[in-house]
Amino acid sequence: MANFALELSNVSKRFGTHWALAHISYALPTSRSLLLTGHNGSGKTTLLRLLATALQPTFGQLRVLGFEAQHNARPIRQHTALLSHANYHYEELSAEQNLKLLAHLLGKPASSLPALLERVGLSSRKQNPVRQFSAGMRKRLAIARLLLKAPKLALLDEPFGELDPSGIADMENLIRELKTQGTSLVLATHLVEQGLSLTESHLHLCQGRIQEAS
Repeated sequence: MANFALELSNVSKRFGTHWALAHISYALPTSRSLLLTGHNGSGKTTLLRLLATALQPTFGQLRVLGFEAQHNARPIRQHTALLSHANYHYEELSAEQNLKLLAHLLGKPASSLPALLERVGLSSRKQNPVRQFSAGMRKRLAIARLLLKAPKLALLDEPFGELDPSGIADMENLIRELKTQGTSLVLATHLVEQGLSLTESHLHLCQGRIQEAS
């Protein structure tokens, strides 16, 4: 196992003439958790998408789980899960069918799915198509997908959004469980105090640069 889950050296990302990230250098040890904060537009989501290999840096060096990101997207994605605003569910399939499909793609048994649906509070709606789901239910299904994948690195972009109080409590428990299992984790949220209680390290971004690191 790599000593570092993330290694960024002078990582920068430009969209047209706008630099969304500039000169980000940081290393997160394996099995550690990082809180990512900053105002809207500070670069948090861009950084998470770079770590998930959905984007590539304009320049700089990025390693994820020991792999150089530019040429190793496949093994990184195999062991990484991104929980984002876009849930990437199949709308016409049921919650259960979505999970069965993912289990098949991951080569995992479907026998764990009933317990997984119960865990995220979707057992009673497992046969309903996702297009009928509320935003909170879609987030719960995304959590189930993450649990099914059992990633080495979890990237959580505003994971408390769209959840009711019980869903927020479930998400906090999920984060604690992932940490107990040794999963490396990056949590981006506007809920700073809540995030600080769940993580060991903290990066605050401002206009695409690191303003504070602790």
